[in-house]
Amino acid sequence: MKKSKYPRLRSKSYRTVGGRVLTYYVYDMRGTGKSDVRLGTDYASAIEQWHKLHNHIPLTIGRVQQAIDQWRDEILPNYESVNTRAQYKSYLKNIESAFGQMAWHEIEVYTLQIYLNKRSAKVSANRELAVLAVVWGQARKWGMTKETYPARGLTDFGNKEKPRKVEVTDAMFDAIYSKADRILKDAMDIATATGMRITDVRTVRMPVDGKLRFKASKTAKWAYFDVADSPVLSAMVERREASKAHCVMLLASDTGRQVSEWMLCEKRWNEAKQAAIKAFPRLKSDLSGLYLRDLRKRAADLADDMESASKLLQHSSVKLTSDHYRTKPTKLKAVR
Repeated sequence: MKKSKYPRLRSKSYRTVGGRVLTYYVYDMRGTGKSDVRLGTDYASAIEQWHKLHNHIPLTIGRVQQAIDQWRDEILPNYESVNTRAQYKSYLKNIESAFGQMAWHEIEVYTLQIYLNKRSAKVSANRELAVLAVVWGQARKWGMTKETYPARGLTDFGNKEKPRKVEVTDAMFDAIYSKADRILKDAMDIATATGMRITDVRTVRMPVDGKLRFKASKTAKWAYFDVADSPVLSAMVERREASKAHCVMLLASDTGRQVSEWMLCEKRWNEAKQAAIKAFPRLKSDLSGLYLRDLRKRAADLADDMESASKLLQHSSVKLTSDHYRTKPTKLKAVR
């Protein structure tokens, strides 16, 4: 970096794929824990922005930060999933540090590629740019920019990801189940019988007229199960109805209270898993990296075939189920 007579004003040069050298001006944020703020390629404009930054004058109008702020305030609260909102807030924090002070035209494919290359968390970088693309599209609707998202239509863009393949075998399931308390056992039964996400396992309501109805927390799709079709669900519902504890949720504590995510995933699951590892040391490597949410994969494997598994998990395509969930091998028939 070359120093300037203006404090913290620096210049950076990048060589494009075509060999063209581009010089950007940045506001050096070293020592603050924040990323450098790009000021563009025009020196006069960079000096004007430097003045605003150095003197703590807000600089958002006409920049990506303006859209990020408005999207976070107006669009993000509409997402029903608490986990999704929390995750997106984290993504927004990272992308605003890198791109917030940039003008729309300053972000090009190679700018995004630099971000992907420098970001240590490669998978998160992909997710963050996906959120940036969503914010960008909304910014176009708001009239903040006419620019098209630079990576739109590029099929090979982004860091390569390897799907996390986890097979929850009978031995693994039984080991943790044997160390689980009643609440965790019920959660494990609901998850493997229905393929529900853990949020839905916690919040699905008691069945009405023999039907266990739920609205998927991630996709907002409505579905239901006939309780009579499942011995596991039938037994659980019968026990719940006979219980003195009153709770509208199928999964409830002995006192009728709703089960929190922390109570289920962080406390009960981890305690049962550690107890299982101690009792079955040969399964330590398999159990150590297992999460409660992985029981959704077990549900996919328990289904009769790939199409049934995809329907159970309410996936938009069989390929999604095949790539990320079902690990059970396909049975083939020898031809001679």
